This record gives sequence, C-alpha cells and structure tokens, in this order.
Amino acid sequence: MAKPEIEFVDPDTHYSWRPVEGDTLGIKEKILSEDPKTKSYTRLLKFPPGIRTAETLVHDFWEEVWIVEGELIDLAKKQTFCAGFYACRPPGMKHGPYDIPRGCVTFEIRYYL
Repeated sequence: MAKPEIEFVDPDTHYSWRPVEGDTLGIKEKILSEDPKTKSYTRLLKFPPGIRTAETLVHDFWEEVWIVEGELIDLAKKQTFCAGFYACRPPGMKHGPYDIPRGCVTFEIRYYL
C-alpha cells in the first residue's frame, strides 16, 4: 500500500509527538504519512534546545528537509542553517554533526528510488 490519502489536517491536533526510535538526545517526531512497503515517510522532527549530535550521517535513501523553526549549526561545515532553509540529500551524502542551541523543528521527506 502506498502512503494514505490525507486531506488537510492540523498536525498540532491530529498527530502526537513520539520519541525517535534509538535516539538518546530527546529528539521527537510526528509521522505525517508513511508507506510501510517502501519505508518512505514524511515527518516533523523536533530537536530540543541545547543538544549536540556526535555523528556524521549518511543514508541509503533520499532526504529532503525544510527548517520550519529554529536553527541547526553544521559543525563540519561551520555553517548555521535557520528557518526557511531547505536541503535535498541524495543517498550517500554526508551531513552533520549538528549543534542545536535553541531547538529546531524540521519538515522531512524520506524516500527510496
């Protein structure tokens, strides 16, 4: 089954924040839609203020990210990305680690081609 059909809903009331599986830093997610067959999904991701990630990330999927609020400081690039910034990462693209001093919420789409 593909992702479900969803007419406009209020994500603040329609979905609940839940801990990200395997995370130990307090990062939470709201899965907005998901295709269980392909493992593709769309989510909101909330980083609490004051966290710093330690890993450089590399995925086997496409990832598109829009920063909704707050900011991410990419420690490897020594750059700050704030609300309104967008990234499109193909499989294998390195990113992070990050410092998130004031918290951040991102809108993220993950998919396989």
